[in-house]
Amino acid sequence: GPRVRFGPSPTGFLHLGGLRTALYNYIFAKKHQGTFILRVEDTDQNRVVPGAAEGIEDMLDWAGIPPDESPGRGGPAGPYVQSLRLELYRRASAALLDSGAAYRCFCTPQRLELLRREALRSQQTPRYDNRCRHLTPTEVAQKLSQGLDCVIRFRLEKGVEPFQDLVYGWNKHEVAEVEGDPVILKGDGFPTYHLANVVDDHYMGITHVLRGTEWLASTSKHLLLYKAFGWEPPQFGHLPLLLNKDGGKLSKRQGDIFLERFARDGFLPEALLDIITNCGSGFTEKQMGRTLEELISQFEVGRITTHSALLDLEALPEFNRVHLTRRIENQGLRQRLVRELQGLVELVYGDQQVDPDVLENEYVERVLLLRKGHISFLKNLVSSDYSYLWVRPSVSRQQLQTISAEVDEIGKLVLGLMTRQAAALTMEELNKDLRSLQKQTRETKYSRMMQLLRLVLSGRQHGPSVAEMMVTLGAEEVCGRIHRALSS
Repeated sequence: GPRVRFGPSPTGFLHLGGLRTALYNYIFAKKHQGTFILRVEDTDQNRVVPGAAEGIEDMLDWAGIPPDESPGRGGPAGPYVQSLRLELYRRASAALLDSGAAYRCFCTPQRLELLRREALRSQQTPRYDNRCRHLTPTEVAQKLSQGLDCVIRFRLEKGVEPFQDLVYGWNKHEVAEVEGDPVILKGDGFPTYHLANVVDDHYMGITHVLRGTEWLASTSKHLLLYKAFGWEPPQFGHLPLLLNKDGGKLSKRQGDIFLERFARDGFLPEALLDIITNCGSGFTEKQMGRTLEELISQFEVGRITTHSALLDLEALPEFNRVHLTRRIENQGLRQRLVRELQGLVELVYGDQQVDPDVLENEYVERVLLLRKGHISFLKNLVSSDYSYLWVRPSVSRQQLQTISAEVDEIGKLVLGLMTRQAAALTMEELNKDLRSLQKQTRETKYSRMMQLLRLVLSGRQHGPSVAEMMVTLGAEEVCGRIHRALSS
């Protein structure tokens, strides 16, 4: 089967754009019984952030798209970290030096900076002028014997072959016309992206390279490298950019597109996978609520269009609601949610005398099943509107009598209703029943009766409707709270 890779730089957290590239690679691999590889591209050592590589792998696991081979899992083509593969790049560039496809460049940073400024002053794009390309072997030997620093550059030849991109179709970029010969090995022995990705894709047996469209213009350069090595290149497919819905770049600065933040805020990974493929392309359907299995079965690389993908993050809570509902409906996943919700209740209401009864599995599970579809996040159920579910109110009879003198009568009427209705509590039925109960009181107005019941059930003046509270609490709990209030 095919072998594909996701190659992030460990310079920070995994963000939505990176997740999307990883996801397309994962889906492509699974669709065709292939292998998905995580490769850490840390050749720019100045920018490496300690712990970032592990964090990226953790987030791929969290998102449900774990790599088959990676630094953490190992595999037959390792090591999977570029800084541990330096000998490979050194040998590869030595081979290119031998064949004359590459050369040593002794230009100083100062000279390169002058070239750059000169170009900008005359409104040209800065490029290296290939000066060292013309050094004779004797001159090279002489500079080396003087101990001068050097880098290795690849000789760009004119006349590139067109290649067929899986997304963009036929393409070619006459790189030699617009750029100077690129550095492939830096003075510190580390490769640049161009060399490292070609060498690693070759030795890791990568068959298909699915990467961001920002690399499309470099692909002709990479193909020249494959040709110089005499290697068979993989197939390339470039993925359109992921942009804000107004067409701007996703902002990493606010830190609001990092996976860690979504995980912390209670978003489900499947909601993220759903929304980033929904705004992109490559799938038959655009409905909200697709699972990873559905994405894999619908995916066709030929369906990816070249339009940028516009991400509407404001829709994410709605995606989350749909996927949370799905989890609640799945019995195995629901038990995990029960435990998670019990933990949240302990966390938020732990100091307020939570009754052990209201943390029983059956009660918590009932709450989940009744509120599914109404909540976008599990944590909504521990917001103040829902505190009545977890903290039993302590209301005295005297408080209730200030609302209505008919406390006992109303209590008895509702208790009677609850025993009759226990089996089929629905909000519509209850609203009708409560209206007719009120007619059986002597002088209590409907609004007063509701105020009284709200206080008995939640200890608060505001919040969800009385009928909603009764349905969610359930008959047994409602009766318990009425009995306690009447006897206090």
